[in-house]
Amino acid sequence: MSLLCAITETLLANRKCFLYTICVTSLNRLVLIAWKGILLCCSDDILHLDGQMTDLIYTEKELVQSLREYIKAEESKLAAVKSWANKLDALTRVSTADPEGYLAHPVNAYKLMKRLNTEWSELESLVLQNPADGFVSNMSVHRQYFPDEEDETGAAKALMRLQDTYQLDSEAFSKGKLPGVHSSAVLTVDDCFDMGKTAYNDADYYHAVLWLQQALKQLDDGEEAVVSKADILDYLSYSVYQMGDLPRAIELTRRLVAIDPSHQRAGGNLRYFEQLLMKQLREMNQDYQPPSEEPIQLGTYSRPKDHLPERESYEALCRGEGIQMTEARRSRLFCRYHDGKRNPHLLLKPVKEEDEWDSPHIVRYLDLLSDEEIEKIKELAKPRLARATVRDPKTGVLTTANYRVSKSAWLEGEEDPVIDRVNQRIEAITGLTVETAELLQVANYGVGGQYEPHFDFSRKDEPDAFKRLGTGNRVATFLNYMSDVEAGGATVFPDFGAAIWPRKGTSVFWYNLFRSGEGDYRTRHAACPVLVGSKWVSNKWIHERGQEFRRPCGLTEVD
Repeated sequence: MSLLCAITETLLANRKCFLYTICVTSLNRLVLIAWKGILLCCSDDILHLDGQMTDLIYTEKELVQSLREYIKAEESKLAAVKSWANKLDALTRVSTADPEGYLAHPVNAYKLMKRLNTEWSELESLVLQNPADGFVSNMSVHRQYFPDEEDETGAAKALMRLQDTYQLDSEAFSKGKLPGVHSSAVLTVDDCFDMGKTAYNDADYYHAVLWLQQALKQLDDGEEAVVSKADILDYLSYSVYQMGDLPRAIELTRRLVAIDPSHQRAGGNLRYFEQLLMKQLREMNQDYQPPSEEPIQLGTYSRPKDHLPERESYEALCRGEGIQMTEARRSRLFCRYHDGKRNPHLLLKPVKEEDEWDSPHIVRYLDLLSDEEIEKIKELAKPRLARATVRDPKTGVLTTANYRVSKSAWLEGEEDPVIDRVNQRIEAITGLTVETAELLQVANYGVGGQYEPHFDFSRKDEPDAFKRLGTGNRVATFLNYMSDVEAGGATVFPDFGAAIWPRKGTSVFWYNLFRSGEGDYRTRHAACPVLVGSKWVSNKWIHERGQEFRRPCGLTEVD
């Protein structure tokens, strides 16, 4: 696994030179967390697209070249000005030693007039030249493609999402370390402080404490930083208080007061924290206990519960933990050649089929998409990739959602023979018509990209979810993996403890509905966050209409 997280920060410092001052406006900090060069931020979560992120990498390279040209021009200008200064310095030493004697010579008098009338004007023009114009112009052209503050916030939240899902501490991230990985990508004190401040501003004190503590640790270890220790302690002490740890909040605030006795909030906060703690101790009839000397780390505080009831089991499966594959169950899984019940398209070349799970039955098809087909699908999708949407259960309208973080595009069979061929292959394999299926959806999940636990089918309290399509509910899902993923990115089913890992060129298939048309609630599934790499998938959601004779009803509700 690899954490190739490169935080690039370009600062152009003000530069004061002889006879002129050049003030260069600092570049807005461009925070690009480039895991394998794949990450693009959008909205309050990060979105990911190989091509767009690659473009940013080359844009930054071009700006660096432009910056070097600017520096070269400034140095050339400064050298010319220094040459003038040296020459004039020598002249003025001679002229001021004996002004009358110097001016007595007619050539000296003429040259003084010439210098003051012509040459000093030339020098003034040289000083007024601005070599930064080309660089500033180049910056202006590219700035429209830069990530903004909202994007940076989304990137920070993506790191926190990975931190939670894969139980990685802040120090691992700050040193660019994942198990088995040695990377030069590091987070500085200022980077960690910014991470903590992002969480703080979002009232996410759990993550604020983790990252602010890491910033403080690195600063205490002697690392240089722009942010002051007082600022870190200010945010950290209040975040710890919000986590309910009054003794530690008091200890941190005392450190802050010791560093900055005139701090406008520290004194008041300290008195408030101490009074509050004394009140709590009296009410509980307890003695004061000094704060733990153990540093704050992952596990010091409990992570707050959120909207997702199966959060713990879902994230455990993403880590490869809690998989309910027993030996008895494994003995019921087989591999075989599948010809689609003697479908003409598969008679001469049946597909390889493997059982991934027995109940509900999930199968994987091997070598289903060739590398050439995958590249063509990606080529067609890339120009249209946009923030992935989910269907609003009440209105049936597609909308974005924070629990789905990816980019997607929809491709029609008529657009290219490859898309039509893939659609026909899916129909031949499943025995289900794709005439009423949704278009082929292509999705790209970069680092941090995910889709939290969800159902593909609409439930009874969502009667209008697919009403506009007029094709009934989603009876089945056919999911194509179009890339390998170095770490993370599994498809997991929390209800029965299954995890299916991406393998390029393979596809998985399962039914969302029983034969009766009732939803199979066991099929609630999720796309785990991508830890390292980029995950490309395409899927076909097959609908009920047209399947009446291809998949007839069973005798019971759960057949």
